[in-house]
Amino acid sequence: MKDPQLKRATSRALGAGLLAACLLGGAGALSAHARSRAARDLAAFSAPEGGEEGEGHEGRELVYKIINFVILFGALFYLLRKPAAEFFASRSAAIRKSLEEGSKALEASQAQLHAVEEKLARLESEIESFKSQAAGEMELERARLRQAAAEEAEKILTAARSQIELAVRSAQLELKAYTAQQALALAEEMIRQRLDDAGRQRLVSQFVASLEARERKN
Repeated sequence: MKDPQLKRATSRALGAGLLAACLLGGAGALSAHARSRAARDLAAFSAPEGGEEGEGHEGRELVYKIINFVILFGALFYLLRKPAAEFFASRSAAIRKSLEEGSKALEASQAQLHAVEEKLARLESEIESFKSQAAGEMELERARLRQAAAEEAEKILTAARSQIELAVRSAQLELKAYTAQQALALAEEMIRQRLDDAGRQRLVSQFVASLEARERKN
């Protein structure tokens, strides 16, 4: 009886050989005679002795199925390898293109983000500059208003002083006039009491003449 492990190893070797032949493009070149011969060799090697004939028949059927499957798989691979290669190549190109587009989009987004950040930085700087300028202008305006208020107050004070001086002068003149009038009345009364009519008339005439002389001088 042959060694079962050796049978299994040989079966695997034959299957691997057939698969390798198919993958290398030899599936189309394998003729029916070659396939049949390989199957007979594998079946003969794995055939049982004596009472194992029934089990050997089932083993040969399984080997035939495996060989046919390997040949079919190799043929399909041979027929589909070019379309599959083209598909995977196009798919790889599409993925590569998508990655490149994504990278470009990412770079564009980063550039836009950088531009926005620069604009925000400039805007913050402009805001600070505007605040400083506004504060300076407000301080100048407050100083101007204080100066204008002081000048206006000085004008009002000067006008008030002028009016007060004018009122004082007017009051002084009125007081002088009233005093002079009262003095004149008092003098007339005193003269009237001390002098006769002729003397009083003479004094009045002299006084009036002196007043007229003063008026002419003024």
